[in-house]
Amino acid sequence: ICSFVRSPKGFPKLKNDTFLRAARGEETEHTPVWCMRQAGRYLPEFRETRAGQDFFATCRSPKLCCELTLQPLRRFPLDAAIIFSDILVVPQALGMEVVMVSGKGPTFTEPLKEVEDLLKLRQKVDVTAELGYVFQAITLTRHSLEGRVPLIGFSGAPWTLMSYMIEGGGSTTMAKAKSWLYRHPEASHQLLRLLANVVTDYLVGQVAAGAQALQLFESHAGHLGPEQFQDFALPYIRDIAQAVKSKLKEEALPLVPMIIFAKDAHYALRDLAHAGYEVVGLDWTIRPQEARAQTGKDVTLQGNLDPCALYAPKEKIGELVKKMLEGFGTQRYIANLGHGLYPDISPEHVGAFVEAVHAHSRHINKH
Repeated sequence: ICSFVRSPKGFPKLKNDTFLRAARGEETEHTPVWCMRQAGRYLPEFRETRAGQDFFATCRSPKLCCELTLQPLRRFPLDAAIIFSDILVVPQALGMEVVMVSGKGPTFTEPLKEVEDLLKLRQKVDVTAELGYVFQAITLTRHSLEGRVPLIGFSGAPWTLMSYMIEGGGSTTMAKAKSWLYRHPEASHQLLRLLANVVTDYLVGQVAAGAQALQLFESHAGHLGPEQFQDFALPYIRDIAQAVKSKLKEEALPLVPMIIFAKDAHYALRDLAHAGYEVVGLDWTIRPQEARAQTGKDVTLQGNLDPCALYAPKEKIGELVKKMLEGFGTQRYIANLGHGLYPDISPEHVGAFVEAVHAHSRHINKH
């Protein structure tokens, strides 16, 4: 990879920094909004671009990732872009094979079964060599955005990645992965530490490539109870925030805001608010007022409309957004869904959501 990717210069000037200001807790004229999985199958142009392409081959094409990232911004006045990629590129960087099976989702050809299988993983990962295609996609997209909105980079968190690597794909119970936590706590920590180190380097590389904010997805937090979360998820979530920030300082890179999204982990909201992230993302199963009470005044909250609310008529979406904004308040807040967009949601309804956030938050701010 050309050195340009490590220290890209000359990015276009940012025109809309509302999302970044909200993330840092500064005042905003309107509440910024973006959607998890906004580059997704609900857009016909996304399906067209992806047609006949292998999913991970798409992830490895900077040009296609850039195109897919930009598509939702051509349709909607979103306040942030998030790079099109997948959390499972990290296990791939460790040497595991993951394929996308239609109708089934991501599938590991050889999941981790025994503790000895950890020896098959790369113990030292050169993220530029293994994941440089993501960095190239970020740099290309940052230029192609022409400063319209900030670009978010992301990674899966260690527990979520570990659970995929052991289950071999999606699971309703995560029983195989959780059994490791009970039967092989030491090996589990060994794997989680390896993942945390790679994720740290990966996130720092994304900032070097041009990412202006970072989100860590602990999508499988809800499978853990409070004790296991304390032991096997939270320490690594904390370490990543701390390590990323110290490495960014060391490399004289911008200290970008970081978001932690731990789905279904209300039991840990207080801890997450003190884990070193500027923003705490929320799923739809918690009341805004309750989330505020638990997280305090020093973090920005992000979320948390139920994605299924977008199946409602447009007027109803507007009412739900208004209620959500009244619950969270319009400041120190980034509107989003409580999880990613589903493939059969109407793009028009996504547009109604985005516009309702802007309109209602401006109205509330004025009055």
